[in-house]
Amino acid sequence: MDYQFKEIEKKWQGFWAENQTFKAAQTTDKPKFYVLDMFPYPSGAGLHVGHPLGYIASDIFSRYKRLKGFNVLHPMGYDSFGLPAEQYAIQTGQHPALTTEQNINTYRRQLDQIGFSFDWSKEIRTSEPSYYKWTQWIFMQLFNSWYNVETDRAENISTLIAKFETSGSAGIKAAADEDVLTFDASEWAAMTEEAKQTELLKYRLTYLRESTVNWCAALGTVLANDEVIGGYSERGGHPVEQKKMMQWSMRISAYAERLLQGLNTVDFPEPVKEMQRNWIGKSVGASVKFPIENHTGHIEVFTTRVDTIYGVSFLVLAPEHELVAELTTPEQKDAVENYIAQTRKKSELDRMADTKTVSGAFTGRYVLNPVSGERVQLWIADYVLAGYGTGAVMGVPSGDQRDWLFATHFGLPILQILDKQADLDKQADPTKEGQYINSGIINGMSYKEAIDTLNKWLEDNKAGKAKINYRMRDAIFGRQRYWGEPIPVYFKAGIPYLIKEEELPLLLPEVDKYLPTETGEPPLGRATNWSYEQQYEYELSTMPGWAGSSWYWYRYMDSKNEAAFASKEAIDYWQDVDLYIGGAEHATGHLLYSRFWNKFLKDLGYVQQEEPFKKLINQGMIQGRSNFVYRVMDEDGKSTNTLVSHGLKGSYKTTALHVDVNIVENEVLNIEKFKLFRPEFKDAEFILENGKYICGVEVEKMSKSKFNVVNPDVLIENYGADTLRMYEMFLGPLEQSKPWNTNGIEGVFKFLRKFWRLFHNDAWEFKVSDAEPTKAELKALHKIIKKVQDDIERFSFNTSVSSFMIAVNELTDLKSNNKQILQDMVIVLSSYAPHICEELWTLLGNEAGTLSYAAYPTFNPDYLVEDEISYPISVNGKTRMNLSISSTMEAKEIEELVLANEQVQKYLDGKSPKKVIVVKGRIVNIVV
Repeated sequence: MDYQFKEIEKKWQGFWAENQTFKAAQTTDKPKFYVLDMFPYPSGAGLHVGHPLGYIASDIFSRYKRLKGFNVLHPMGYDSFGLPAEQYAIQTGQHPALTTEQNINTYRRQLDQIGFSFDWSKEIRTSEPSYYKWTQWIFMQLFNSWYNVETDRAENISTLIAKFETSGSAGIKAAADEDVLTFDASEWAAMTEEAKQTELLKYRLTYLRESTVNWCAALGTVLANDEVIGGYSERGGHPVEQKKMMQWSMRISAYAERLLQGLNTVDFPEPVKEMQRNWIGKSVGASVKFPIENHTGHIEVFTTRVDTIYGVSFLVLAPEHELVAELTTPEQKDAVENYIAQTRKKSELDRMADTKTVSGAFTGRYVLNPVSGERVQLWIADYVLAGYGTGAVMGVPSGDQRDWLFATHFGLPILQILDKQADLDKQADPTKEGQYINSGIINGMSYKEAIDTLNKWLEDNKAGKAKINYRMRDAIFGRQRYWGEPIPVYFKAGIPYLIKEEELPLLLPEVDKYLPTETGEPPLGRATNWSYEQQYEYELSTMPGWAGSSWYWYRYMDSKNEAAFASKEAIDYWQDVDLYIGGAEHATGHLLYSRFWNKFLKDLGYVQQEEPFKKLINQGMIQGRSNFVYRVMDEDGKSTNTLVSHGLKGSYKTTALHVDVNIVENEVLNIEKFKLFRPEFKDAEFILENGKYICGVEVEKMSKSKFNVVNPDVLIENYGADTLRMYEMFLGPLEQSKPWNTNGIEGVFKFLRKFWRLFHNDAWEFKVSDAEPTKAELKALHKIIKKVQDDIERFSFNTSVSSFMIAVNELTDLKSNNKQILQDMVIVLSSYAPHICEELWTLLGNEAGTLSYAAYPTFNPDYLVEDEISYPISVNGKTRMNLSISSTMEAKEIEELVLANEQVQKYLDGKSPKKVIVVKGRIVNIVV
């Protein structure tokens, strides 16, 4: 029978599900291998052909590793909390859980029909109480922990309390808030419970504090920086402003150095590492205190160039800095408040990116340079961020271009501080060369001397100190929306307390609407009778989208465990993820948070590994390939009801219209389907080329609005899942972005049919031979064994597909139906095209389901050794024929053999050659 892909694929997908073929063993003598995909958010749109790219690659690798004798864990689940389901709930009143369930069902159906070897027994959903119970539990561990800088790890808060009880705050080295108190043991003992808890909150790894956030009024929630584009929400395009709110935060900054150093131990793409290094932003410098004139306080500044302190001509605060209102003089109040109002309309990313616009407002106040005593104007400007460093920057216009532009714009002094600085009337000169001038105690010194001298002076005079700073700020851990994990906290006298562990999970309550309350509280404020012990208010924010994805790989190890997030035995066996495949867009979000939570869980002894993911691959994006029809415009520029084919449009004035790519084949439009797609053109005139309407083409992002989304369901219906799998790999290297083009898929389908044909005679009867394989057959087989093995190990899947086609062509030419050859071919191809290979495996007489755990064929290099070489034979420089000659023969023997050949003698026509040139292994040239 011919290749019946629909029946074959349905059959084997049912078999795998029924027999749990890919369920990973928890105890085995095999080495483990953990392959993980970044799990999807189940949107209502389902999958398009771009989504499975990474999943197909990970599946090929997983299947290959099983063949190589590994116990493979390859799980799948759903990151099922999220804003889209909530927005839909707001619009329709339908509970987010219902739409999420519907979306998951669509995703599962689509994933199953592509034939992935997922271990579905480990499936997780972050919105399931059985899962988010443990997300809440990890939050509780963070709340009950502090970071001991001396031991360089997180510890239970009880160890900090013990230090306070015995020796107060003396000698405590902790990652903590700036405003921690100084006290002795007796003073600690005398504090009220409320005062103690307030102080401990400054040390906890998750804590409450007033933070500047991206507030989106239309969505009623705080957004992460990566959810804001150009001052508008990524979802919905709503205005976003900077606003101060009391927020939960995670003290990820405590792990900054470990996150930085850990990048040296993992196999991540270099661009991802670089993004993380830049995000962490380690800087070595000094902290300097600038006294405020006529005030008891000071402003602290972190600088990497303390050597330039004599060149400071102004100080800049972030507009949202806590001291701005207090320090602004009455005369400057209106100007400062207007400037702050304008700043709120910009996101922090926009403020950092805009290096050309110069703006600011003078506060009317002065500070004093602690080293020179000079008066320095105090300004606010939006290029300074409250959350970076101290929210204050010293302006040194001679050495920093942004400061130079600011000083030039506002007419502030530009002070030369090094004798090698040049052209300061045109631009800043950041040189460290030369000797210092106009610089008091460091005049005449070099850069290194100046740094050491100033750091010592600052320390001696209690005006500052040498310091390492990190750009990375603590992560805001709260969203003012409904569809997320409830935070397991209640408030007593305004102080947060954890609920008891045995009370987990804290379930999402029912609400009448998924909107903020009329008084502006988050949606959870709508819940009735929702309080702790009928008297204390719960936290009304929910956790952010990244909470559930920051530890999920551990839950896969032991997804049904009710007593722990995963058992010690499971964690000890699986340890970490060997291969992680996902998008590069998560470099400074999910990947950083996951690494942070992993390090924290290791500190507390729950996991073994410092890093969660050994190797990361970022798959490229599959872009859309849009098609266009061309509407003819009349002389007045008005639309007509005429459409002209692409090749003829140059003779007309036209406008391009997107057309559904699913009704275009090889750029030829199906006109009847187009009329159904766009009924307004049902009576249109079509100007054709050679009887066809040819569409235009452009590569764009795949989206519904451009009608260029290709649904894998359609392709699987027409060509089968094995064809889709191989074609997606065939498009190009995994890591590169590439345009989708359905036009080439027919070739892959024909290849699979040709492979099927090798096992059948002309009457489509299954027929293979038990004869000994020939040298040529073995050579073709072992070439593909080695090629596929090498390609998969280096994740070069696209080149394997080409090699499969060559191998099958070679075996077809050899008329090979040798069982030994074809059985090994089935094993080698099975990672790419599992359905057809499962069917052929059983037809070859093997037990159903054993293919996935068969042994990958061993490559034998002897079969690739050439024992004969095809020599081109030339007479007077013109190639006349080819002769196969043993590769062991020497030049003299080759010459004798060639001259004795009957055909060669015909070309010599009885003449004796003047010379015979033999280039061993390449050519024989006879000169007559």
